[in-house]
Amino acid sequence: MSLALSRRIVVLLASFSPIALFFFALPSWAASSLAAWYLSRDGLLQLRTSKNSHLEAFYQPAGDGKGARVWIDFQGELVRPRSLEGSGPVREIRLGKPSPGLTRFVIEFQPYVNLDPEKLKLIGTSSDRWQLKFDNLPKNGFRSIGEGDLTSPPLARLNKQKFNSFSPTPFVVSKLPDVSRGRYLVVIDPGHGGPDPGAVGIGGLRESDIVLEISLQLAELLRAKGVKVRLTRKSEIDLDLPPRVAIANRLRANAFVSIHANASSRNWEDVNGIETFYFSGVKGNQLASKIQEQVLEVSPRSPNRGVRKGRFFVIRRTTMPAVLVETGFVTGRLDAPRLADSKHRRRLAFAIATGILKYLQGSI
Repeated sequence: MSLALSRRIVVLLASFSPIALFFFALPSWAASSLAAWYLSRDGLLQLRTSKNSHLEAFYQPAGDGKGARVWIDFQGELVRPRSLEGSGPVREIRLGKPSPGLTRFVIEFQPYVNLDPEKLKLIGTSSDRWQLKFDNLPKNGFRSIGEGDLTSPPLARLNKQKFNSFSPTPFVVSKLPDVSRGRYLVVIDPGHGGPDPGAVGIGGLRESDIVLEISLQLAELLRAKGVKVRLTRKSEIDLDLPPRVAIANRLRANAFVSIHANASSRNWEDVNGIETFYFSGVKGNQLASKIQEQVLEVSPRSPNRGVRKGRFFVIRRTTMPAVLVETGFVTGRLDAPRLADSKHRRRLAFAIATGILKYLQGSI
């Protein structure tokens, strides 16, 4: 699985050299197969993708005052194109969608950086892991940079036995409200994901990591009470907003719950609190109110920012009662340490499950 960037092909194609010719495009609505990336200070680029992904990589030499560039194309479309300022020998990193159904990851180096394309190799180390080493990069002023989790999601292998052992003692399945088994379907939507971390707060605390863990546990708790559950994503993948809504509407779910974490626009640490949004309707308000009440109970001293109307796409376009839960501020002095704590995330999952079940008890 070693694919070499060739100087010879650069000459033949004038400006770039493809190093993998087995790439095929997915429909434009498909999520990007790029899940995470990390460029270390020693010049090692590591990638995590969807399993069995097909990649294309390119090299363009420096010229016209611009530095050399290496870019990699992935299947599926990125949700949020963006540019990240580099450091030292790396001028900039860009993530974009050059055409429908593609994600492009670009590293642009400073003009003084010399790369030998004969030594550049994109190596697949497993079905979802890739590496590319940039040898002899100057280390002066160079800082590691990355997005997403290169390891498997920490809760992907959780089983029911682990859920039954959660502490403290009150947070067990038997303490959750009862509903008719097999009668209800709930869609759980972990916000953001993959190379889109959402809000990033104190100590690099990432919204996408928090909400995925909460959502996976929430799904297991609801299933243990006989509720059918569908997750819009189960791992760190990039997923646009319309597919999240389409899943819920197609399944005609009884409720849609999108899980998020908040951030203040100026990273003010004194801004904390819990809030739950709904778009319209009495049932939407009831679902939001039940969840807000329970989340506040496990978040003592965190301000009650209330149940509020919002126009977020995922709750505005769904056809069933839908809410968006902001579980706290990753930038907040009070909320951030809690959100970073796995025990508190379990409490949040239990609280949201309780709110959903209480709503379902009175929904029909």
